[in-house]
Amino acid sequence: MDRNKSYAVFGLGRYGRAVAKELAESGAEVLAVDMDEDLVNEASGEIPYCKCADVTDGEVLRQLGVANVDIVVIAMASNLEASVMATMLCKELGVRTVIAKCSSEMNCRILNKVGADRVVLPEKESGIRLAKNLMSSGFVDLIELSGDVSMVELEVRPEWEGKNLIELNLRKKYSINVVAVIRGGEVSVNIDPEEALQKETRLIVMANPLKLAKLKG
Repeated sequence: MDRNKSYAVFGLGRYGRAVAKELAESGAEVLAVDMDEDLVNEASGEIPYCKCADVTDGEVLRQLGVANVDIVVIAMASNLEASVMATMLCKELGVRTVIAKCSSEMNCRILNKVGADRVVLPEKESGIRLAKNLMSSGFVDLIELSGDVSMVELEVRPEWEGKNLIELNLRKKYSINVVAVIRGGEVSVNIDPEEALQKETRLIVMANPLKLAKLKG
């Protein structure tokens, strides 16, 4: 879990509120913003830092300190114009990662064109799942199989490069079970434990989320 990153969520509808709440409950620093005062008031009991503000105004974003935020989630799919403006302004302010919720494939393409680093269709990815992916920082496609077990696509850490699974002994160190590897975009369940891992290799693993968090210190 990477608590060193800071987050902002624009839009406190059901999706945005779920993202912000999950991030806050995971111990992250998160700023939640909406232009609707009623939504802000409703969310303030769950999310410590809620502001009522116009996220399409560059000066407002500067005053909110958005330039210092690592990841911004724009959850205003019903308002494409506002999403486009907020995306462009965040990138102009130097936000490294902007994730935008969109309502259609066409809107996704538009938001990509104006600078969104990632787009999300809500019917394909829930707000809670997005938040958990963000907090995993390096874990992607997190799927909860139960309260204690998740399946995750994991990057090969720099210190793992050139070593094989026998040498790393991930099961003993982190209680991680490697169930498949991805190389060149192809998934293989026929794992050779003596084959050295490369930077571009990705691992599909099953583990307890709390054990996975240890990988991020």
